[in-house]
Amino acid sequence: MRRRPHASVAAGAAVAVVVAVGLAACGVSTTSVTEAEFTNELAIPPLAESTVNGGVRTFDLTAEKGSTEFPGQDGPTETWGFNGSFLGPTLRAERGEKVAVDVANDLDEATSVHWHGMHLPATMDGGPHQMIDPGQTWKPHWTIDQQASTLWYHPHPHGKTEDHVYKGLAGMVILDDDASADADLPDEYGVDDLPLIVQDKSFDDGELELSDDGAEPGMLGDTVMVNGTIGGVQEVTSEKVRLRLLNGSTARTYAFEFPDRSMDLIAGDGGLLDEPAEVDRLRLAPGERAEVVVGFTAGETVRMRSAEVDLGGVAVPATMGGHDSFDVLEFRAAETLTPAPEPAWSPSSHAGDDALVEAEAATTRKFELEEREINGERMDMSRIDEVAYVGDTEVWEVRSKQPIPHSFHIHDVQFEVLSVDGEAPPVEMSGRKDTIYLEPNRDYRLLMRFEDFADPTMPYMYHCHMLLHEDEGMMGQFVVIERGQEAEVGVPAGHDGAGHEH
Repeated sequence: MRRRPHASVAAGAAVAVVVAVGLAACGVSTTSVTEAEFTNELAIPPLAESTVNGGVRTFDLTAEKGSTEFPGQDGPTETWGFNGSFLGPTLRAERGEKVAVDVANDLDEATSVHWHGMHLPATMDGGPHQMIDPGQTWKPHWTIDQQASTLWYHPHPHGKTEDHVYKGLAGMVILDDDASADADLPDEYGVDDLPLIVQDKSFDDGELELSDDGAEPGMLGDTVMVNGTIGGVQEVTSEKVRLRLLNGSTARTYAFEFPDRSMDLIAGDGGLLDEPAEVDRLRLAPGERAEVVVGFTAGETVRMRSAEVDLGGVAVPATMGGHDSFDVLEFRAAETLTPAPEPAWSPSSHAGDDALVEAEAATTRKFELEEREINGERMDMSRIDEVAYVGDTEVWEVRSKQPIPHSFHIHDVQFEVLSVDGEAPPVEMSGRKDTIYLEPNRDYRLLMRFEDFADPTMPYMYHCHMLLHEDEGMMGQFVVIERGQEAEVGVPAGHDGAGHEH
């Protein structure tokens, strides 16, 4: 594993140009991914066990070291996981439920667990201010109050998020509500409703390698896995299958497709769309999720691919993953398939209360990403960058000013994309989102509302989800307060630069 000092983006881009031009001149493909042999049954993360006592559903997670057998490697690879050696179980809960998670740290260093996409109090968010020391247990609790959606959880220690996620600390969260319960959608977990955590890794002598090669936007691994399975195969027994896609990589952006068929996009990061949308290809940057429904024919074998991805005007797409194309997962359909209806659903009973109205926006904020800074500042654990008021609707205008990939994530809220360069967003950006790929030098207007939770001294984060960028300072902090709490704004007393509380 490595932790490298910040190098200038200009220098990195210059090196990338030289490398790409040299490879092209030699007629060498710049695709970095090794094609797998698809012979291994796809691992499905187990649904996390829970207990219900006093009206609270409690889950148990333990961050721990382990070893994992990966095909093609000599012997086991050292990995980290939750309740196991690699990745973690899927947590599932319903809107309106009170939930708690007892998170134990059996590692030999501090970590944290952030509930990515979850609306919850800042003290329960699991960011860099909620570190869990070795041997300690953190006990966050909150009430689920958001749309049915596919979320995820992962560490968020300032300066070490990339390292901890890369080693294997991540898992999925599925939220249900009245709309999802009544929908005509595949819903048998692990059978026709599949969680797919897609990640890229590199190995050196059988161990995971996070190399220091100076590349932007971070290391792109040459081995792609789904739920920790390299060359995964999934048996299909139904005419339609729901795929819950999560880009759990630290830097790579994917463009998922099936070469001979379209997909029905049914949900983004934060919930169901108004109606299904037919798409041929789906770009997902690190941290983004989407749900699609795919149709299959009896007896066929077909692979989901990641095609060459349009990174939107980056300096050297060949060295930033833009020219990579590779198979991701193989599906083998049975000779007889269970019939399935076309995807359909009705609005949730909460739809009116959940609705965002641009005319109600009280504030517009601007955020510019460049080098490792947002609005000219690198992350400072002791500085509050923005102050929002509970109950307020806001518009955030976000722009990347440099030609390398960035993925912008906001904690606590699910936003709507109002426009991209003044135009209506593409269908892939419809619905609620908490993470968005920023094409360079384009303006993204995001609409959000800060609800329920006010705390003048415990911040949420906003940051680039290219995890190297986040670790090297491309992150800021905001608090949500009641009017009249302005003088109380700050950070928790005794928090040092590493996020530990003394």
